[in-house]
Amino acid sequence: MSLLPELRYPTVTELTCSARALAALRPGLCALRQVGVSRAGRPLHLLSVGQARRAVLVVAGAHANEPTGGSTLLALAERVLYERELRSDTSWHFLLCADPDGASLHVTPAPRSLLDYHLGFFRPAGPEQPEWSPAVLPPHRLPPETRALTRVIDELRPYLQVTLHGTDLGGSWVQLTKDIPGLAEPFVKSAARLHIPVETGASDAAGWPASGPGVHVMPAPGADAAYPSMPDDARHSTWYHAHRYGGLTAVVEVPMWASDLVDDPAPHPAPARAIRRLAVRLLRDAHEVERVLDEALPRLDGVDGPLLRAARWALELVPGLAADWTHTPPADTTMAYVGSVDAFARRLPLRAAAMLWRVLQASDDHAAPRLEQLVGTWSDAFAERFHARWVPLEHQVEHQSGTVVAAALHARAGAAWSDGAA
Repeated sequence: MSLLPELRYPTVTELTCSARALAALRPGLCALRQVGVSRAGRPLHLLSVGQARRAVLVVAGAHANEPTGGSTLLALAERVLYERELRSDTSWHFLLCADPDGASLHVTPAPRSLLDYHLGFFRPAGPEQPEWSPAVLPPHRLPPETRALTRVIDELRPYLQVTLHGTDLGGSWVQLTKDIPGLAEPFVKSAARLHIPVETGASDAAGWPASGPGVHVMPAPGADAAYPSMPDDARHSTWYHAHRYGGLTAVVEVPMWASDLVDDPAPHPAPARAIRRLAVRLLRDAHEVERVLDEALPRLDGVDGPLLRAARWALELVPGLAADWTHTPPADTTMAYVGSVDAFARRLPLRAAAMLWRVLQASDDHAAPRLEQLVGTWSDAFAERFHARWVPLEHQVEHQSGTVVAAALHARAGAAWSDGAA
């Protein structure tokens, strides 16, 4: 009998309870332990299955607004427990939630629409994100969640770290810090079987080489960034921490709502012009949110918190990103890439508006209805433009967990195992 909760996005408490039940089922094989605490004192838990030195580390909850990872982590843990061949010479370790504080602020566990999703939206500012903080902060200022994650990597020395991410609307793709030969085939077949589009031109991986459709390999250090203004660099994130032990990281992204507009490899007839138009719209939409923020700030004197910091952080990214899109050649010229940039240009102001709306609503500020209307209008336009269709959660989980297993098997086949590293 499955110990998974009813198939929905679990809370951190439900994740912990399910992990504890799995550990109790096979105490000689499984262990659940605390490996750190969050800034607010919430525990960070690691579930381990197996005792082999060769290790896979799976991280969920690095971004609070990407809830599929928790469901996938539980499904993976149960699968590893019951499929002996997956743990015959490999131990599996599952960090239940890398950012429990963030998870407590994103409050749409079962969204029915993009509007529902955004009315409870939270995604921290870059310096407060556990995986990304090393790219924007000096070592002595890293948050405790980041330090806990890097300690776990130092202890386990995994040949593969997998971090479970997701997107609100779009397709599925994989980002690798080193190539995993052979991964693209099972990844693409899984997506096709479950009717999930493959995001072949993901803006998150702009300019990266691809080892197959939707499988992007991070450029070598020193390569030019596609978006020079962006303050973070994946090569300084916790994704690269596994490299010191000969390992690598795979980032597996799945969509909550799917769109075939990000799965079209055909050449765009005028990509540069299209992206310049998107930059103009990005600036215009962000300016609408900034006008509300500037007008409300005097009434928010003394108000501070993660929602307000995150909204301001998102808005601060806009001018540089718009300049990148305006003055640099497109990193890709396909319909898929222009579609992905279109989605990115909608997300930033929409997310800023949604988080600022929550701040103003909590303060009973008279500007809150204006932002609520913007969030509603932009959410509906986003869904309509991309012909959004819900991806059943069981399909999200099946595709993400299957891709993790495929990555582990292919990476293990290609790894040179020694006493010192995988």
